Amino acid sequence: MAPLRLGLTYNDVLLVPKKTPLASRTEADTSSFFTKHLHLPVPVVSANMATVTEHKMAIALAREGGLGVIHQFGTIEEQVAEIKRVKRSTSFVIENPVSISPHLTIQEAVARMKQEHVTSLLVVQQEELVGIFTSKDYLFEEDFSKPVSAVMTAKAQLITAPFGISLDEAKHILHQHRIEKLPLMENGRVRGLITTKDITRLEHWPHACRDEKGRLRVGAAVGVKDTLERARGLVAAGADVLVLDIAHAHSVLVIEQLKELKRHLSIDVMVGNIATAEAAEELIAAGADGLKVGIGPSPVCTTRMMAGAGVPQLTAVMDVAAVAKRHGVPVCADGGLKYPGDVAKAIAAGAASIFSGSFFAGTDESPGMIIMKDGKRYKKYIGSASYESNHLRKESEQGKEVKERLDVFVEGVSTLVDYKGPVEDVIKGLLKGLQSGLSYCGARTIAEMQENAEFMQITAAAWEESKSGGMKISE
Repeated sequence: MAPLRLGLTYNDVLLVPKKTPLASRTEADTSSFFTKHLHLPVPVVSANMATVTEHKMAIALAREGGLGVIHQFGTIEEQVAEIKRVKRSTSFVIENPVSISPHLTIQEAVARMKQEHVTSLLVVQQEELVGIFTSKDYLFEEDFSKPVSAVMTAKAQLITAPFGISLDEAKHILHQHRIEKLPLMENGRVRGLITTKDITRLEHWPHACRDEKGRLRVGAAVGVKDTLERARGLVAAGADVLVLDIAHAHSVLVIEQLKELKRHLSIDVMVGNIATAEAAEELIAAGADGLKVGIGPSPVCTTRMMAGAGVPQLTAVMDVAAVAKRHGVPVCADGGLKYPGDVAKAIAAGAASIFSGSFFAGTDESPGMIIMKDGKRYKKYIGSASYESNHLRKESEQGKEVKERLDVFVEGVSTLVDYKGPVEDVIKGLLKGLQSGLSYCGARTIAEMQENAEFMQITAAAWEESKSGGMKISE
């Protein structure tokens, strides 16, 4: 047996302060990479957990410069629908806008709008634009059995523009004609749609994480069961990155599935979770575009207690990052983060981004209802390897209530977390902590931070000294 190594986690160290060139922490550049080709203005990613990331969370994260990864605990169709909602939420040009036949009834058209989460429908007959249907067309209508053609804004009244028009030109036309929707035409057919709402969103979130078409970026998780079939559907829906997410990713099966994904699809694949340099070497050789690090550090993961396996998170990040850096592969630190300062420590240790469920669980955008208990507000936070998560997945697969107890080995727990309000506030707090960390490392960029960072191992007494003291004035 090899000599025992010392493993450290975030509470075991502090960053040694260095002389800073920054006049203000806001000057620090937090941009980084999630995978080889996916750039993030803010290196913060929400975990693919059923109680953390669906389309609302992914939209909120991307608008603030981060990334949401849609969980895989549902049907392929359900996950694809979540990706489409994110990609349709904000863009410069809506490609392939939702269209309907003029013969549909108003009732059917309204139902389609709700289903697609859109506020307008192009009315098309034999591939030719004949009108547009919006909420104002049926606002005071009493007979919803009428055909859409009876109330829509007809083509003769529409203002259109050529496909490929610049954003400034589109804004001028929208303003000049006082309209909200601008269909884009090419060879007599609709190729896209520009709306005032989307332009407003583009300008309101200038640092959002967007693709080349102005759409918000979003990630999607896959497992090892229906990997390629699910991945193909997600890529077709517009997913920007795939996360091959397995509790123990240093396995023959994961390596085979990774090679299969890279052989058939042209998309970056983040792989995890791992905790060793050996795992990093093998997954990079198999084609990984990013590595997710963390075996057991999450507050809703019990792997270390149940299986006795894991590596303290700071050491795991350092070990994997040392290998990944040589190959130009970004590392993402997943789990064990309790404070904004932990984000700074993880990135200083070599991570290019952080991945978290606990930071974002309990926010407005996380799935689930607010629960009142003893006069306080909470939301559920369910570990992906918990009994409750396994039970919910079984019910989803069978499409009915499952009453018998499942025979599963549990490596996670379910818990209640404090209600936190909008996730925007959480992200801003994490960003400020990271920018302060950059400043204290005497760095302007994450690359400089990792070059300059000096860690000092501390005692339990030093950690107690680090915590705030005194009496709280208010909650």
